[in-house]
Parts: sequence; C-alpha cells; structure tokens
Amino acid sequence: MINQIVLGVADLGVASEVLSLSLSVVEKTIEVDGHVVHRCRSNFEVASTPFSASAFKQFRQLALGVDLIHYHFPFPFSDIVHFATQVKKPTLVSYHSDIVKQKWLSKLYKPLTHHFLSDIDHIVASSPNYLESSDTLSRFKHKASVIPFGLNKSSYPKATIKKLNAWREKFGPRFFLFVGVMRYYKGLHILVKNIHFTGFLPDEDKVALLELCYAVVFPSHLRSEAFGISLLEGAMYGKPLISCEIGTGTTYINIDKETGVVVPPNDPVALRQAMDYLWNNSKEALAMGVRAEARYRKLFTAERMAQSYAALYEKLLK
Repeated sequence: MINQIVLGVADLGVASEVLSLSLSVVEKTIEVDGHVVHRCRSNFEVASTPFSASAFKQFRQLALGVDLIHYHFPFPFSDIVHFATQVKKPTLVSYHSDIVKQKWLSKLYKPLTHHFLSDIDHIVASSPNYLESSDTLSRFKHKASVIPFGLNKSSYPKATIKKLNAWREKFGPRFFLFVGVMRYYKGLHILVKNIHFTGFLPDEDKVALLELCYAVVFPSHLRSEAFGISLLEGAMYGKPLISCEIGTGTTYINIDKETGVVVPPNDPVALRQAMDYLWNNSKEALAMGVRAEARYRKLFTAERMAQSYAALYEKLLK
C-alpha cells in the first residue's frame, strides 16, 4: 500500500522518499517504480518488529530535508525513532491495525502508542468501520479521518489465454478462491475443506484465478485483518464476496446482501451456508459481483486514495 500511495501522489506532483528496514539486504539506496527507497539493515527483531541502529541517523538526515513525514502504524520502532530524533515537521500516520495477537506486549507498548499518536498531527484510518471500532483510536477522533486503501487495476498484469485455459482445466468452470498467506487471523482453519493449495504464484496466475473464480471467500476471523486487500481484489474483478463481521474494513468492502454475504467470525456452519447460497443462486451471485465492482470503482481506486492523501498533505502544510 505504501507503493500504491507513493505512485498515486507522484502523478499529483508529490515527491516521496521511503525509509525501510530489512534483514536481508545491505544498507543502500535504490529506485523502485520511479521513487527513492532507503534501506537500513535491521539488527534484530522483537515480536516481529525490526530494530536498526543506523536508521536513527538516516531518518534524521532524511527528515530534515522533507516537508512532511508520513508514518505507518503499528511499527513500534518508528515511534521510538520519532521521539529520539526530535525532528519538528508536520506529521501524519496511516493507522493500519490495532495490536491484537501480542497482548502482553501491547500492554507495555500502550503508553508509547498513546504518546506517539498524541504527538502526531493527523491520523488516517483505512475504513470508517475501523475508526469506530478501535479502542485506541476512540480518543483521537478529533484529529482522525478515513482514507480507504485503493488499487490500480491497470497495474496488474493481463492473464494470457494459455494461462486461463490451464487453470480452467485444473479447477473446472466454478470454484471459490481464497488469496492470502497462512496467518493466524485468516480463518483458514474454518475454510480448509476440499481445497487445492496452489502455493506462491506470480501475479499473472493470481489474476487468472481472480478472473476465473466463481466467488472470493475471505474467512479472516480476528481484528488483525484490518482491511483485506485480496478481498478488495475480488471486488475489483467483479466477484461476489464472502467475509466475516469483525468490525474492520472487510465489512466496508463487502456489504451484506449487496456485494456478497457477511457471516459471523469463526463459524464454519455459517460460512458453508454462505457458500451454498452463492453456489445455488448464480444470478444473484453475478449481480453481487457487478455491485462489488461498482463499489470498488466508487470508493477504492488508487487514484481516489492518492487524491485524498495529496489533499491531506497540502492541508497539513498550511
């Protein structure tokens, strides 16, 4: 999503530089899709959060030369860097998710979280659902707004006829599709019945499967699933959707009985009933897919997201 934001605002005259951490690379500056990315080597990780000694100096040098700093949350290391470097520039943070799994660490991190968010000029949530349901964000609504994540369909590759035919021959004319990694919050323990594991696939194969599938099923059952990019991809390709009500952006993308079916989380019976309903009502499923694509075009394009961020940048610089 950072790449989609940077690419989108570039078309509106905003130049961006990205600072990232990585365990696998030496420190260097590279160009990615026309913008500069500075990579700092991560020295160690704690609870999936990387830490880098060299990033403090690099961040301060970069921050002094820019007009505005755009953070992404949750990333405890950036909170520390923010206060350690004491760079006074306009700031905003894209709030991706509450901390859900690491509950004991969350209690330790909570004071820093509140201090960090209090110090930031503006907070952006990715859906009104998440802004309303997040306990953390509840105290910062006075300086928060919603900018949904957006996708640019033209940036996706085109599936060849050969590729489409190969997958059609393997899976038949109708199948449900899940796209994602096997993380604890994806709800795959509810879905795993009569399935094919394709493994990691190139984007062209993913596009082919999105074009061919009957519907997209997205059983994420915990709030760690703050938005659901692959659910949005299903909408972008005009597919009916199945998702769970977890109080996050998934139910902003998928509207029950309009763009698909929304079921209770962690409920295999309800999930099966939703799949049966779409399977046995092909006309309604097709209509839901049409409405899902229309909702994508109205609310979730990369162009709309970029315009919203560019307008916010300009507002914060006044």
